[in-house]
Amino acid sequence: MEKIRVLVVDDHTVVRDGICALLALAGDIEVVGEAENGREALDRVRELVPDVVLMDVAMPTMDGLEATRRIHREFPQTKVLALSQYDDREYVFSIVEAGAQGFISKTAASSEVVSGIRAVQRGDSFLSPSVAKLLVEHYQAGASVRKSQDPYSQLTGREREILKLLAEGYTSQEIADTLIISPKTVEGHKTNLMSKLDIHNRIDLVKYALRKGIITV
Repeated sequence: MEKIRVLVVDDHTVVRDGICALLALAGDIEVVGEAENGREALDRVRELVPDVVLMDVAMPTMDGLEATRRIHREFPQTKVLALSQYDDREYVFSIVEAGAQGFISKTAASSEVVSGIRAVQRGDSFLSPSVAKLLVEHYQAGASVRKSQDPYSQLTGREREILKLLAEGYTSQEIADTLIISPKTVEGHKTNLMSKLDIHNRIDLVKYALRKGIITV
């Protein structure tokens, strides 16, 4: 069986030694080299062309972020799995944007390192549970912001009903009869919803309803 060739990059010798000892226990992984900073990592990648680089993020001379960016650009066949004691949003997003296929916190279980290496070598992504949780929370927070910025979310239930009926071609009187309210109330809701949506004529209202999927052609 062909082994996964790994380059271990960390500025602490004791950390590299520990990782190498751990990976030696995995029968399908071979550590082909080590590096103590990003610049040295680039030299080792050019020389060894490993399958996976296990990359520390915070290092002197050249940090893991810049090294990952260059490896991703110059050696796209080599996968980068970031390994860092810092698992806050800034570190995770920065290293992933730079081209890393995965991110593992140094507080993670040892088995996650092996699983992560195998995953990125297959072409999959891999995140420690704590990092995955961070990304989910970030997405949910962003979705909440996007929702709050969508003017449609500001409409009341009644205004949404009237918007749909207006877009379907109903007159104010027909809407009043359908919803059992007065035409004056319909006009009030119509004025409010068009103001919230910043729409000023019926044609644009129909276009908006189509874009939102409120009505279909």
